[in-house]
Amino acid sequence: MDKLIKIGGWLHRRAENVAVAMLVVMFAAFIVQIASRYLFNLPVGGASELTITMWLWVVLWGAAFVLRETDEIRFDVVYGSVGPRARRVMTLLASAGLLILYGYSLPAVWDYVTFMKVQKSSYLDIRYDWLYSIYIIFAVAVLIRYLWIFICAVRGRGLSELQRGDGQT
Repeated sequence: MDKLIKIGGWLHRRAENVAVAMLVVMFAAFIVQIASRYLFNLPVGGASELTITMWLWVVLWGAAFVLRETDEIRFDVVYGSVGPRARRVMTLLASAGLLILYGYSLPAVWDYVTFMKVQKSSYLDIRYDWLYSIYIIFAVAVLIRYLWIFICAVRGRGLSELQRGDGQT
């Protein structure tokens, strides 16, 4: 089990590294966009498109692989005011609902994203199926995360169990 925890922590740090790299690319493209527009009076559409693409990717990548469950923003006044048994039921219902919704939507998402191969971005000439594929990655990661949450809730383990795989205890 300790080896799995170490592997999970290592993978979490690599996911953070990827997110940082995407932020660096986004920031560099943003600086190029500003410099080309205001210093050289030569707008560069590709820089703007790259900035937007990196923003989309970093948000969904981060939500899928970097954010821990306790980092999520939630309205938990009711959750915090009830006992462990009610929290467990709420966790089971919420995770089951998300599993059903994301699982139900996944085939349609797959069809839409793969259909988008017929279009390309304006400046960078990147197929839209490649640009939007991050959503499929995000959806699958959410399904795996909430399946794990559901299993932990069925076993009677709390949220602290979910943190053990990312190097945090």
